[in-house]
Amino acid sequence: MSGLTAELVVDGRAPQTPALAPNGQLLCYVLAPLSRTGDHLDTELWLVGADGTAASRRATSDTATESRPRWSEDSGTLFFLSDRADRGTSQVHRLVLADGAAGAVTDWRSGIVDYLPLADPNLVALLAWDEPTEHDASRARDRDDAIVVGEREPRARLRLLDLRTGLVTTPEVFGDRHVVELRQRPGGGPLAVLTQASSDNDYGPRTGRLHLFDPVTGATADLGEAGAAAGSLIWWPGEDGWHLGYLALTPPVLQAGTAVFDLAVDSRVLRNRTSGLPICPTELHETDAAPLVVFADGLNTTLARLDPTGLTTLSQHPGLLNALTTTPDATTIAVLTGTRYQPPNVHVGPPSGPLRKITDTRPELNGIAFGTQRPLAYRAADGLDLDGLLVLPVGKSVSDGPFPLITIAHGGPYDRYADRFQLFWFPSAQWLAAGYAVFLPNPRGGQGHGHQFALSVAGRVGQEEWTDILSGIDLLVAEGVADPDRLGIAGGSHGGFLAAWAVGQTDRFRAALVLSGVIDWGMLAATGEYGQFEAALGGSTGWDGVGPHSHDAVSPISFASRVRTPVLLLHGAEDTNVPLGQSVCFHRALRHFGVEHEFVIYPREGHSIRERHHQLDVLFRARGWFDRWLRF
Repeated sequence: MSGLTAELVVDGRAPQTPALAPNGQLLCYVLAPLSRTGDHLDTELWLVGADGTAASRRATSDTATESRPRWSEDSGTLFFLSDRADRGTSQVHRLVLADGAAGAVTDWRSGIVDYLPLADPNLVALLAWDEPTEHDASRARDRDDAIVVGEREPRARLRLLDLRTGLVTTPEVFGDRHVVELRQRPGGGPLAVLTQASSDNDYGPRTGRLHLFDPVTGATADLGEAGAAAGSLIWWPGEDGWHLGYLALTPPVLQAGTAVFDLAVDSRVLRNRTSGLPICPTELHETDAAPLVVFADGLNTTLARLDPTGLTTLSQHPGLLNALTTTPDATTIAVLTGTRYQPPNVHVGPPSGPLRKITDTRPELNGIAFGTQRPLAYRAADGLDLDGLLVLPVGKSVSDGPFPLITIAHGGPYDRYADRFQLFWFPSAQWLAAGYAVFLPNPRGGQGHGHQFALSVAGRVGQEEWTDILSGIDLLVAEGVADPDRLGIAGGSHGGFLAAWAVGQTDRFRAALVLSGVIDWGMLAATGEYGQFEAALGGSTGWDGVGPHSHDAVSPISFASRVRTPVLLLHGAEDTNVPLGQSVCFHRALRHFGVEHEFVIYPREGHSIRERHHQLDVLFRARGWFDRWLRF
């Protein structure tokens, strides 16, 4: 067997957003590189027979960012977004399968954000920003372009494209609200429309409203408020008329588990259909009858049908299953899934299973030796049942221990480690398994164990979730897996917060890696892209009056004077989610207190590191850092 290299990690391509044709015969998926070498990510559309008998073939030969494939109702036309004419500005394209002809059907100067082919084959609903005016262009040329916050804020608006004429019209509906999502009622009925008061991610997702829009008459109706961070609109028929469903956070706190909400359109009665469940809905999908729901279920995934009387489990799948697409009659589904030792690929089959793999997008990983991965089940200090994963060093078994152990906390915190292939550009288990055991904990606050499990960290980050992680480390030490004198900790985003928190609470870690981590919750609430959502985690904001504030007690910066562990700080220069200032703050504090550390900034990068050389740097630097401090 050959060994794993950093180039193999970052140079692969992964399937995304599979789309089954309504007749179930063809499937389209996006093939995307895992890293970027230029200014744009060149993705490709591929077609494959759903029966798996024919090899995948490219749908176009363009060099472009191609995305969001969607089929016409008759399965004869494939629509998609592409920026081939003007890189960075996507337009709707149409591929007619009968003659292979493909071309753009829009030329909207600001680009198309999203679209929806309608039941009328001549109409496509569009979401697009307003086109720039000549005055806008003049201001940009003259650099007379001061931004007044709250004035002329960009908003996506609903527009209609007539494919016969190419004309795009903009109905004057929903005032000045930002349109987020559309879904037409089956059979050619009205559109369900989700809007927000703003496109600002701090404010907009807390102001959702649902509407109806008739694309024929232009009539509208207001259906009332939608929950925070609402999305995934679907329709289904019921005995009492049509129902509109969506996913949203369980109220009232912004750190919460997601739930399936069911709105009876005629009576306006709204119900939470997943209240009290010990699992978390992640996807909601429309069929001709009852919708399908994908659930994060501990380390694994459950697929269920939302019947009028409750949920009916259809199948359970090891690890992660996502990006589900289905035929209207729900006899065939396609998903992205893999195994502990194989990356995700497109799988097809009935909802009850089994599913068969019809793509193989990373054959270069065949024959690579990976560390043995196994699930962990253990209890927190207060008796709460927890889970996680352990990955052993390549070629080793438990009896070969104890090993140096690196704990990697996941982001979110509303996320999880599923029992899936753990190899990514960021510090991940299989990359570090070249000499280390790796612990991947799922502490409270995460996904897969119901709403209360997620809610429990609101205003209490770094408390029970941290002792949950310690309980797992202590178990691995007691079992002889982990060497207590060679412990490391790492994480990105919220996981970076936990790594930074850890070194301010204990000296037992010999090295830490903090990637785009939260250092000061008050500062993040004030400057981060999702401010009020972060305030729900930190427990307060700086404008809550004269301190001390509760967020100070859960911020790593407050404990910087206690840090003795060497820290590697990594951050993207253009990160708007967790701004660079968070790491700058920690760097200055560590420098002030004389703590050994290294601070690396990646130009042009946001919250995720995308450029190939930067991803390689993260991988080499992460392994080198732990080798320096743990290999003795």
